[in-house]
Amino acid sequence: MTDTDHRASENQSQSQLLQARSQAYSELHSPEQFESWRESLLATPTPAPVMTEVGRVTEVGDGVAVVTGLARALADELLIFECGVRGIVLDLEPDRLGVILLGPSELITLGEDVRRTRKVVSVPVGPALLGRVVDAMGRPRDGLGPVAAVAETPIEAEAPGILSRSAIFRPLATGLKAIDAAVPVGLGQRELIIGDRQTGKTSIAIDTMLNQARSDVTCIYCAVGQRGDAVSRVIAALKKGNMLARSIVMSAGDEETPGLAYIAPYSAMAMAEYFSDQGRDVLIIFDDLTHHARSYRELSLLLRRPPGREAFPGDIFYVHARLLERAGQFTREAGGGSITALPVVETQAENLSAYIPTNLISITDGQIYLSPRLVRRNQFPAVDLGLSVSRVGGKAQSRTLREVAGNLRVTLSQFEELEDFARFGTRLDDTTRARLTRGAAVRTALRQAERDPMPAAEQLAVLIAAMEGLFDDLPEQKLSDAMARIRAAARKHFQFIDERINENKGLTEEDRERIITTARNALAGDRTDQTAHANEVSHGPDA
Repeated sequence: MTDTDHRASENQSQSQLLQARSQAYSELHSPEQFESWRESLLATPTPAPVMTEVGRVTEVGDGVAVVTGLARALADELLIFECGVRGIVLDLEPDRLGVILLGPSELITLGEDVRRTRKVVSVPVGPALLGRVVDAMGRPRDGLGPVAAVAETPIEAEAPGILSRSAIFRPLATGLKAIDAAVPVGLGQRELIIGDRQTGKTSIAIDTMLNQARSDVTCIYCAVGQRGDAVSRVIAALKKGNMLARSIVMSAGDEETPGLAYIAPYSAMAMAEYFSDQGRDVLIIFDDLTHHARSYRELSLLLRRPPGREAFPGDIFYVHARLLERAGQFTREAGGGSITALPVVETQAENLSAYIPTNLISITDGQIYLSPRLVRRNQFPAVDLGLSVSRVGGKAQSRTLREVAGNLRVTLSQFEELEDFARFGTRLDDTTRARLTRGAAVRTALRQAERDPMPAAEQLAVLIAAMEGLFDDLPEQKLSDAMARIRAAARKHFQFIDERINENKGLTEEDRERIITTARNALAGDRTDQTAHANEVSHGPDA
């Protein structure tokens, strides 16, 4: 075939294709087809109109912004700025919205667009959060990848009502002698940890978390306004104590925006509520609510809210009350779980009557007060039993510990009164001198090293030995070794104490005599070893 014949065949096929297309076009656009197409369009439901509200940024401050143009925005609604930063509507006024920012305010420029999301702030919840370090929005900060959450839940929730709560009847063991015996905490209780700076508030909270390795309690540590190195030490302690895998660490550091510090406790409580709804027991620690109150005060002042006492806004009590009221022991119909809250608050110069401390004391079910005077005496944990109280936990305390706690408080209170009296140099009789010796020994027996929570059997053995005067003749520097020997004897011989505690029964006279005899033998063995060592040093090995 020549080139001329080939071009002729191509032209013929193209003309046939154009003719077929023209015929199909005329058929589709015939009057009958057009009428059918028009009727199908008329029968189709009209889509609902979509209204998009766009606001404008008129002011930007350190952690806050003022937005106009969003007349239908709701309180606590989440907004998204054009730069990607999110914010929460805090103030509703006719022509302006006061927004607290959840990201750096440096990224926001005047005049940029702001859009509504029609939802409140939510955080991921689920078992995948255990063992993770997250921020106040639930985003991972440990470099282990995204969190496989089962759902997202709003951080704000209504506190359960009276009918959803039950009496606190189970103890929460902290592993600290001074607390478990004299200031007990129950599962579902709200117990305040209060004291000046550097008195050991965080140490008590972390030791309580570490002691839950002996139970099935899930722990959440919420750090508000804490330095990064302090949070790193907490994570290292939990990892060393094999509790990080059953804990959630939430950090809203002092280097971040105050908006994240404000929502952090509510986010942590939302995560705790997920586990309690599954029937589990949760321990949540807020460290600390003093920084939380200061962050809220900063945001309120920047938004030009009228200040009240100590420049705090008038709703600061409600801010903390609606948070802590979500903790408690819940009924079986409400899930059967519990949330035990241990909020931490800082005082200045032992001023318990300051605004925020008095608010939290009235909200919670008791307080553990840490005294700087005991710190100066090297008494750790520095729990002041005279100012510490537990209004609920005593009902959940084991009868075994309750029998020892009563004598412990009386002995220490009498000792402190006599100690103040003896400072005047008055001549003391033998009875008073004996009480002073016994009280000093009992107070020293309450000392406990950090990161060393004790089981209940070891606590009872040490306290009974101190109350019976086994430590009276020992110098203070040897008491730690003596208590270590009694703890070793308790682990070996006092399994019956755990049985009494599990059965909620008191110790019989035979049990007490057995504990005292075993403790004497342990201390006698210590003295024998010391005497033999002294003779060996003085006479030599070949004597």
